[in-house]
Amino acid sequence: MDKARILNEISKVIKGTLIDHLGIEFTDIGDHCLTGRMLVGPKTSQPMGLLHGGASLVLAETLASVAGTLELDMNKQYCVGMEINANHVKSAREGFVTGVAKAIHLGRKTQIWQIHIRDEQDRLICVSRMTLAVMDK
Repeated sequence: MDKARILNEISKVIKGTLIDHLGIEFTDIGDHCLTGRMLVGPKTSQPMGLLHGGASLVLAETLASVAGTLELDMNKQYCVGMEINANHVKSAREGFVTGVAKAIHLGRKTQIWQIHIRDEQDRLICVSRMTLAVMDK
């Protein structure tokens, strides 16, 4: 697997999207997992200066959706989100938060992904789980 090429291709596809607007960066790919990060700042914070829970969900959903897509033959299939949930465990005020999406289930018609988001001190910020539907083109 050419990680650098894949990460570069993902970066091209997200130009001009919400993912790009929030500054989400993809940093690593592994076996059935994807890592990315996002800066806690004006674009991702709520008025009290804390990381917005919705921004955490955007990071989680982005990582799971992109990871799920990478598991497919993109000429034949694509995936869409069916359900996402999150527990916001701790707040973050600054620096980067990093999310890691790991596959729990990779089926023919559904995928389930677990996403852990941590701050720069490796403290757990958010735990999320997402179910994707696998669709034929």
